[in-house]
Amino acid sequence: MKPTSLRGRLRWMIIALLLLFLLPLAFYSFRRTSSEMAVLSDARLAEAAHTIATLTQQAGIQTFAGHEGMLVPVQKKGVLAAQGEVATHESEVGFQVFDRQGKLVLGTINLMTLPATPDDRSAYHDLKKQHHVWRVFNYVDPNSAYVIRVADRYDSREDIVHTLWLDHGLPFLFGLPVLALLVGWAVGRGLRPLASLTTALSAREPGSRARIVLPDAPSELRPVLNALNEQLDRQEDALERERRFSADVAHELRTPLASILLNLESAMETVDPDEIQDSLAGAHGSVATLGRRIEQLLALAKLEAGAASSPFEAVDLIDLAGGVVKELAPSLQRRGVELGFVLQDSRVVVQGYAPALVALLRNLLENSLRQVSAGGRIQLAVARNQQEATLEVIDNGPGIPLERRHAVFARFHREAGSRGEGYGLGLSIVARAASLHRATIELLDSPFGRGLRVRVSIPLLCP
Repeated sequence: MKPTSLRGRLRWMIIALLLLFLLPLAFYSFRRTSSEMAVLSDARLAEAAHTIATLTQQAGIQTFAGHEGMLVPVQKKGVLAAQGEVATHESEVGFQVFDRQGKLVLGTINLMTLPATPDDRSAYHDLKKQHHVWRVFNYVDPNSAYVIRVADRYDSREDIVHTLWLDHGLPFLFGLPVLALLVGWAVGRGLRPLASLTTALSAREPGSRARIVLPDAPSELRPVLNALNEQLDRQEDALERERRFSADVAHELRTPLASILLNLESAMETVDPDEIQDSLAGAHGSVATLGRRIEQLLALAKLEAGAASSPFEAVDLIDLAGGVVKELAPSLQRRGVELGFVLQDSRVVVQGYAPALVALLRNLLENSLRQVSAGGRIQLAVARNQQEATLEVIDNGPGIPLERRHAVFARFHREAGSRGEGYGLGLSIVARAASLHRATIELLDSPFGRGLRVRVSIPLLCP
């Protein structure tokens, strides 16, 4: 089934609503008009009867002496039209004058065979004569010796009503197609902003950050524009994240993969067991590095994709820190690094996103672990005050000069002379996780005389 256009749906809905409103109104008007016409026609019969009664009283019945049962001739419309005269409706109306004995004194010929009616009171009656029904008014004046009967045919009344409805209904029927065209034109004018929106979307360059603006947009379309612009921004952000992730993968995995290949080729080209062992150990180290970098890339991509858009939950930083320290315990033991854990409270609860906070603390500790030498020292401190909770990671490594601390949160930044991987993706993950919690990061001097202190301050959204 072919879908209908919005313009067509609106046009036919408006026309249907008009018909649903106008047809009952027309039916009511028809009933009302018919009733009014019946009342008016009855009033006309009564007026004619009173007029005839007055004339008979004023002129006297002797005027008709010698003319008992005098009949007034009536010509039909067809006969008058054939004679070239004006076609009147005299055959559809008539009158009769009776005395108190019911004897016809005067009347029109077309009522000759009309059945008799009671003459004791004035009243309306419906009488049938051949194929026609007559509306009859009997007028009985107690002060008069005569009974007046005036009648007209119902089809005469119906002709008047039909004529009125033709005069009013035909323009309406012929006007419906014109109304449909006008409604279609009006709907098209009303939907013109949608056409402008279509044009603006078609002209929009891929990757453009420009917002779609319609200066004369109606109020109903503005929420749609705002939602569309927000959706386009989110789409561009997602595409940008994908492009950056692809670039990150190409950038970060190239060196470990090259190192793995070199070590494996070296092991394949030698027969010396010691060199083979060294090459395999180097390849193993490169694989470990590759695994860690993939983990960091996935963590960063997850954070940047808005995985933290779910509602915050209560997170105990003490429990969280204990889990991260337990996870890194084998690396600390293997490197021979001492880790101190300083706590001021038994519980430090913040409202946050636990996976992001775990990634933040793990990367801070791993960065410090890579910077300190064997036998070095790292200290982790968790505390809180009335406004915020703080995480501090302090080491006695080489540190970062003050003038270069602002750059370390850039993606893939490594300090010159740093050991191992240095500050690459780790602090980018830290920065992103901190921004999710509206936290601040400070790089300060270490109290150990050398090294670095990283302080993360997380606002207490709930007490």
